[in-house]
Amino acid sequence: MTSAGGLGDLIRDPDDAIRRMDEWAAGFARKAERYAAAQQETERLRLTATSPDGTVQVTVGADGVVSDLVFSSRTRTIPPEELSRMVLETMRKAQSGITDRVAEVMGRSLGDEDPDTRAAMLDSLRSRFPDPDPDPAEPQDSTEEQPEPPQTPPPAGGAPRPPAPGGPASPPPGRRPGGIDPDEQDNNPW
Repeated sequence: MTSAGGLGDLIRDPDDAIRRMDEWAAGFARKAERYAAAQQETERLRLTATSPDGTVQVTVGADGVVSDLVFSSRTRTIPPEELSRMVLETMRKAQSGITDRVAEVMGRSLGDEDPDTRAAMLDSLRSRFPDPDPDPAEPQDSTEEQPEPPQTPPPAGGAPRPPAPGGPASPPPGRRPGGIDPDEQDNNPW
């Protein structure tokens, strides 16, 4: 026994069976085209973020990979540790927008189709590219202990003397007198 619309109906009307299979295949082809269009649009996405002071600008693709990195001339005056932190924070800020942009593309291309697949993909993106840490300009408690600065031993017979105000200072290690570092003569910050 077969029920209405079951395999028995397909056998009784082969033309209808062929028509149904053609419709089914065409539906899959249309779905594949929508997914391919969404993938192409997603691959073209570029998200750019700029540090609060404009020193660093980072552009990432939908996969989170940095595709462009721009520094202002101010980078020459920033300590490397601070510049590294600034680059990473700006990159994370750009990456944090990936999930929303991919969701927009999927919404336009796919509508309400496959909500479970969409949710799984967007959850994966959210876990890979979370919202950036809070603004570093805001004061935060630090539990990490900082080493104490080295103490200069006092000269014989008394307490250490502070440097004379406005007096000559010795150049930082690795720099020539006059403030010109031989590695920076070509204005290359690296």
